[in-house]
Amino acid sequence: MAYVNGFLDELKNISDGIRVLADEPMDGHTTFKVGGPADYFVVPDSVQSVVDVIRLCKKTGTPCFVIGRGSNLLVTDKGYRGVIVCIYDTLDDVKTEFAGKSDDSDDEYAIITAGAGIMLSKLAKTAAQSELTGLEFAGGIPGTLGGAVAMNAGAYGGEIKDCIQSAVVVDDEQNVITLTKEQLELGYRESIVKQKGYIVLSATFKLKKGDAAQIIATMNDFNARRRDKQPLEHPSAGSTFKRPEGMFAGKLIQDSGLAGYRVGGACVSDKHCGFVVNDNGGSAADIMQVIKDVQRTVKDKFDVELEPEVRIIGEQ
Repeated sequence: MAYVNGFLDELKNISDGIRVLADEPMDGHTTFKVGGPADYFVVPDSVQSVVDVIRLCKKTGTPCFVIGRGSNLLVTDKGYRGVIVCIYDTLDDVKTEFAGKSDDSDDEYAIITAGAGIMLSKLAKTAAQSELTGLEFAGGIPGTLGGAVAMNAGAYGGEIKDCIQSAVVVDDEQNVITLTKEQLELGYRESIVKQKGYIVLSATFKLKKGDAAQIIATMNDFNARRRDKQPLEHPSAGSTFKRPEGMFAGKLIQDSGLAGYRVGGACVSDKHCGFVVNDNGGSAADIMQVIKDVQRTVKDKFDVELEPEVRIIGEQ
């Protein structure tokens, strides 16, 4: 795309610590391990630089997309025309404050505030080390906090909405605001953040004091079950489809005879049919075709619309 004069200089001058890469291949920044180049790939060094990049892109009419680890993302083979802002492992600070007993019970609790770029597994481990319970379900989710809040990530009966207090976001007018749990409107893989395209900068959680050994045992159990049932040995974006109400996407796909269904280097996992994996050097086009074929087949056989959890971005 055409950029306004001086755009790159303005981008680089936002902060001394900011990193800006041109024509950066996205296959190294997504868990699917595919994706063409982004015009600019920006790694900010602070919350303020994230906000400043977003504001610059808005001012110049430049497309901008913020990512964490790229664990729920598919970038097309032609890449992304605009600016990718990566906050993974940069906005990853954590602060824990023990706050005594809750007003409505004798349970001791603490408040944890974490940056949006922290891995959920690291946040869950940090909570466990502080003998805090409530985030055990997140210990094996392969994504960052920002994306987890946006989609109300969950597993094994737990969800972000169960323990979040608030989140600091950049809204659609580039204002930095704090949203309460209620204002976040968290539902099944949904939130106001996702609906309106807000950018999460940090989130705060209220967690109960618990038994450290039990917390760790629960996390280990969840992770063992995940390794046993999910195709973690292959690049993927986790569960590819949302769960239809009252059903399971994986079972619908399996019952449609699609276990192992392949297009090029991508296929439906034999181990768990809810996963589309890149097991043989597949392209983004291969993955997208598998997703479309699965949707069409399940619709034909069961009259069920499967909605992808995976976000697809980039030039078609």
